[in-house]
Amino acid sequence: MTLDGWNFKGWNSKGWTVCGVALFSFFAGSLITARLGHLNQVRADSNRVFELRVYHTVPGKVPALESRFRDTTSKLLTKHDLNVVGYWVPEDAPWDNTFIFMVAHSSREEAKKNWDAMRADPGFQEMLKSEEANKLVEKIDSTYMRPTDFSPMK
Repeated sequence: MTLDGWNFKGWNSKGWTVCGVALFSFFAGSLITARLGHLNQVRADSNRVFELRVYHTVPGKVPALESRFRDTTSKLLTKHDLNVVGYWVPEDAPWDNTFIFMVAHSSREEAKKNWDAMRADPGFQEMLKSEEANKLVEKIDSTYMRPTDFSPMK
């Protein structure tokens, strides 16, 4: 069999099937690779930041602070679009009077806007007033972090 001067002797339907599958696989792989490359580029250009908050408590007050977050603070954070990634309590000294949590923000500007809204919330103000008599936290450290280009979490 010839096609435009090409000799296709010996090419049966199985040969054409293998060739077709190979071409289709190459085409599909190219499309997928191009799409994944675009997704990584979009993520790398993101303004998303994470905020690490470390609460240094009055000695022995971590359980009370955990209760406050479980019962009140976590609801206020959610209400004001402060997306908590997780809460942690270290198990080893010198971190034994420490409560840690991380918040994901779409940008630093969104973080500021959402924190300002929470601080103005009457429920938050009420919670602060209730702690004046029974202080739980001595100091709060907060830092914003951007994910690296090789970070699994972006």
